[in-house]
Formats: sequence, C-alpha cells, structure tokens
Amino acid sequence: MAQKPTFRNPLLQVRDLRVWLRRDGLETAVVDTVSFSLARGETLAVAGESGCGKTVTALALGRLLPRRLFRQQGEARLEGDDLLALDEKDIVRERGRGLAYVFQDPSTALNPVMQTGAQVAEAARLHGLNQPRAAALEFLRMAGLSDPAQCARSYPHELSGGMQQRVMIAMALACRPRVLVADEPTTALDVTTQAEILRLLIELQARMGMAILLVTHNLVLVANLAQRLLIMYAGEIVESGPVTAVLRHPAHPYTRALIRAAPRLSGPRGLLEGIEGRVPMPGQWPDGCRFHPRCPEVQARCRNERPPWQCLPKGQKVRCHCLKSATW
Repeated sequence: MAQKPTFRNPLLQVRDLRVWLRRDGLETAVVDTVSFSLARGETLAVAGESGCGKTVTALALGRLLPRRLFRQQGEARLEGDDLLALDEKDIVRERGRGLAYVFQDPSTALNPVMQTGAQVAEAARLHGLNQPRAAALEFLRMAGLSDPAQCARSYPHELSGGMQQRVMIAMALACRPRVLVADEPTTALDVTTQAEILRLLIELQARMGMAILLVTHNLVLVANLAQRLLIMYAGEIVESGPVTAVLRHPAHPYTRALIRAAPRLSGPRGLLEGIEGRVPMPGQWPDGCRFHPRCPEVQARCRNERPPWQCLPKGQKVRCHCLKSATW
C-alpha cells in the first residue's frame, strides 16, 4: 500500500466546486461543494461508483465541460491562478501546461486520421518546445514505447490499447504539466498492461515532479499509487484522508461497502458483497445523508439531517451520523 510522504504548500486548491447540468430549461446539480488540495509530487485519488460525479469534477477543473450544457461555480487555484475565472485565452494556455489529461479510452481520444507522432508533436509545438518532431520521439520513448519512430508513423488503429494509452501519456508529457489528471487510465486495458501503465505513471511522476489527480473506481490502483483518497457519492465527498487510514479503517458505511465489494487475492475467502440499490440520479438526491436509502446502518436522523464533517484521529474526515469508534 502506498506510503504517505509529507506534502506541503498545495499546488492546486479547489474550494466549494459546484456544477449544474442544464436540461429542458432547468439546472440540476451534479457536483456539490467539493473541496480538496493537491501538492506537487502528490497523488490524490477520487473513488466511487459510476455516476458519483468523479469525472465531471475532473473535467470542470480544466473547463472542459460544454458551456451550453453545464454551469460551474467555486474556485480552483493552480499556484494562485483561479482556473474557473480565467478568460478563454488564458484557460486554453493552462490546459496542458497547467492541467494535462489522460482519458479512459484512448481510442476515442486520439485523432484517427493523424499519425500518432504528429499528434504528440502538435502538443509539443503548442506549448513552445523547439523541434517538436524530435521532442515527440523523446516523449514517446519516455512513455515506454520500444520503437518510438515506428509508433510515430502509425495511426491509432494500428496500435494496441496499451500503446494507444502510452501515446496519450506522451501527449500529456509534451505539455510539461504541473498536474496530470488521469481519468480511469487503465480501465480499458488488460491486467498485465494495467500494471505496466501503473509503473510508468509512478516513474514519470518521480522524474518530473508533477502532481497526479487519479479518478478511478479501482481500489487496488488507489492503494498502489495514491497517498490520499477522496470517496465521492452522489456529487459530494463523504470521506477523505490518507490512503492507509481510509482503506484500513474506513469510517463511512459507503467506504466500507466499496471495500467489501472489491476482489482480494489474500485473506479469508468468501463471496463478494455487492451494494444494494444504485447511485441516485442528479435531481433525485434524497434529503439528509444521500447514502441512507442504501445504508445498512441507517438511523432516523440520517433521513432528514445532512451529516456534518467530523475529524478522526488518523487524519480522516467523514460526513456521517453513524460513526463507530471501532472503525478507527
């Protein structure tokens, strides 16, 4: 499990981020008052089921959500500059140099009619690197491709899924980002390739000193890569803290349910425990604790009172009425 180094002086500070979806003349909240910080060289993971708001949160930071469909509010300060308040010219410059993205499915993120080398070179050129073609070959090599020249001449459909993802990582590196946003970067890959991409991200982070915001539902990936963890449910963070503390001593019933549903290679054998019900759709969030309709520990006040944040001894913060001292 990843150890927790000491990180100071936050590189990225997000405060009270809220996102609304515009539909049929109405606005529906999809992300609700999300706040967190990220230091240089640190990896922060955001975990939860599909539909909890993880990807929307990540895309909102770089203002990649279409404005005709989404409205956002709050602060996202990258070394002092509020990304959510920059004009269009400045936010375009910060995309890549400030925040670079590696998306879940590289086959849909890469341009199918451009050679991959040209795509990496374009990113290098836009961010001011001299000799972008030569730089593209170097970044492809850094991304772990054994024959960068051959890869550069290839179109995306001529590459395997793992090679396509490495090209996406090379494009992100070409921007020399301060923060790498990795949105489910290994989900579409086989297990062996997932491990290779994981090792690559760790090596590149150590070499370049960049921070990583990892969006995932894979708790094994979290344990091996991240130092801190945010658990999201129904558009809000319900638990946060050091990875070791959250995974070994989960305080929120939702966090415990996620861990019970994850497969294990060690420990006692048994059937995986699914979580009954489903994540409520935006606009259908229940009153009180949003997890209460699915929670086996629900109490009367959970249905009516929104839980306050509580701080625990191991550095965790949790939003829950049903804390048990045995969990920490």
